[in-house]
Amino acid sequence: MSIDTRSAAADIRRARDENPKMRERDLAAKLGISEAEFVAAFVGHGATRLRADVDAFIHGAAALGEVLALTRNESAVHEKIGVYDKQVTGEGASMLLGADIDLRIFPKLWVHAFAVEKADGDEVRRSIQFFDAAGEAVHKLHLRPASDLVAYAALVERLRHYDQSDAVAIMPSQSTVRVPAAFEREELRERWRGMSDVHQFPGMLRQLKLTRHEAVRGVGDDIAWMLDASAAAETLHRASAGDVPVMCFVGSRGCIQIHSGPVKDIRPMGPWINVLDETFHLHLRTDHIREVWAVRKPVKEGHVTSVEAYGADGDLIIQFFGQRKEGRVERDDWRALAESLPRIARTSAA
Repeated sequence: MSIDTRSAAADIRRARDENPKMRERDLAAKLGISEAEFVAAFVGHGATRLRADVDAFIHGAAALGEVLALTRNESAVHEKIGVYDKQVTGEGASMLLGADIDLRIFPKLWVHAFAVEKADGDEVRRSIQFFDAAGEAVHKLHLRPASDLVAYAALVERLRHYDQSDAVAIMPSQSTVRVPAAFEREELRERWRGMSDVHQFPGMLRQLKLTRHEAVRGVGDDIAWMLDASAAAETLHRASAGDVPVMCFVGSRGCIQIHSGPVKDIRPMGPWINVLDETFHLHLRTDHIREVWAVRKPVKEGHVTSVEAYGADGDLIIQFFGQRKEGRVERDDWRALAESLPRIARTSAA
């Protein structure tokens, strides 16, 4: 079923009534529209269009108290319960550095925003949702029972957009086949070894015009080695069993969300591996994982090791490090865990 978005709002709301148990993201895909277009159809019917003012949002969200922060991509959903505090704002990037909610935000990609209120039995679920220019979700904040409703109403009013129409202009993402960059392997290795901080890695990729996946595949097995596809789930199981605290990164196009600490309650369910801890929930589609790599990056204190899962398109799905304070050496238990994960021999194509 697809919808002519020029006269779509009533049809979208009708489709919601006819599919009450389907997730909004899945129903939007079924209708052939973006999730932002789906949400926009409910403006005036439980949704309010907001300005995508990132600075005002992250500072105002601190007054809400305990909330749930959600960042996802096609294959992983990362949820953290806590408070939006320790804000650091900037033109190119902003951060939240709280003990529970830890975000890296790229504000230029936050284009559309909505406050959404949805009846759930006798309760009302409230959220603030942000989308990129193509209508893909970049970040969502969901209220919890302990959240401050007065502060929420004030934040929604502060961000309220003058345009309350029930349609949204979407710029479809241009999907193009990327020609892998030609590079000298020794130059990549030399630059890689010359890093002293993991934050230098994106700059190195830009200079060499490489994707993360291309660099990992090309740098050599002494720096990055391929693991069995089960290694992402195995990382969670071993970290839980061995009480090894980890850092777990999941990113959308406009936000990276990080969990730092232990993982305990690991539950496989069909193709999903789930973490269902008190303040951290993770849902990872293991059947979407095409490759997993263990990767070493130099730091002043030696090196740090990550476990990285990639999809069929070469995009990063999820990344794990051992929990570590900047300036500290990598934990021995995490390094042993990462280095003992099952390896596979690379084919000539790899």
